Amino acid sequence: MSKTAVVFAGQGAQFVGMGKDLVSAYPVCRTLFAEADDVLGYALSKLCFEGPQEELTKSNHCQPAIFVTSMACYRVLEEQVPDLAPVAMAGLSLGEWSALHAAGVLTFADTLRILQVRGTAMQAACEEQPGGMVSVMGLGRSELEALCGEAGVEMANLNSEEQTVLSGPKAGIEKAALLATERGAKRAIVLDVAGAFHSSLMRSAVDKLQAVLADVVISAPAVPVVSNVTGALHGDPDAIREAMLRQVTESVHWYEGVAAMTGAGADTFVECGPGKVLSGLLKRIARGARLLQVQDDASLTTTVTALKG
Repeated sequence: MSKTAVVFAGQGAQFVGMGKDLVSAYPVCRTLFAEADDVLGYALSKLCFEGPQEELTKSNHCQPAIFVTSMACYRVLEEQVPDLAPVAMAGLSLGEWSALHAAGVLTFADTLRILQVRGTAMQAACEEQPGGMVSVMGLGRSELEALCGEAGVEMANLNSEEQTVLSGPKAGIEKAALLATERGAKRAIVLDVAGAFHSSLMRSAVDKLQAVLADVVISAPAVPVVSNVTGALHGDPDAIREAMLRQVTESVHWYEGVAAMTGAGADTFVECGPGKVLSGLLKRIARGARLLQVQDDASLTTTVTALKG
């Protein structure tokens, strides 16, 4: 019998229209978006369904928006497949908050409030210290460590053994891209992002996040959840609180996290939320695993059929 892990989308996956057909078709999704509008005090649903894209892309909007869309995908999947019983959960950066909520660590309302603060604080940090990110393919860890030291940048996302995203000041990112190309990287692509996420340039956001987390109840996970900063399964509530603060400025150990999920027995991965970025990464890491997605009604139908079959 197959064992399923659920993974949740990160920032950058947003698009205008996400979640709209699920809300039209399923009451559980409609209720979730309505609750989000009420908690946040503005029409997040309208922003998700109608845009504009520029507003949806801002961190203070896209972080709650991706979370709510991801949870709509997951809740309707749970409804359609009552015996789903995931063996593990994970999310890429922002998506880790979705995994924590899905595992019962945080309430829906508290997660929304946290992400509103987190998104706003990270947007402010981007404006205070402009930075960027570059995706590098085909260089090893030791080569990248040396390159980071020379360019004055940091490793932000260890997505696979082949792909690592670097983060830092704009001038440093340009230098890193040039050095990577000179040293034989298959690709070095400067990303279209708002700032230097998962680097020390995000430091100012940590204090603001710490203030809101201090007043939030954190429970032990009902399903094992992978920590981005360690690549291993989360521990007790206090360790979760600390790890989620560290996550803002430290590297995301994605491929190590995937190894933790396969170590827990996962041979099927369901990506919940907009886009298929994680499925693309999983294809290179968890070779042979079955990869499914839920981002709209059509993909939900396909996934439900596959899981029940």
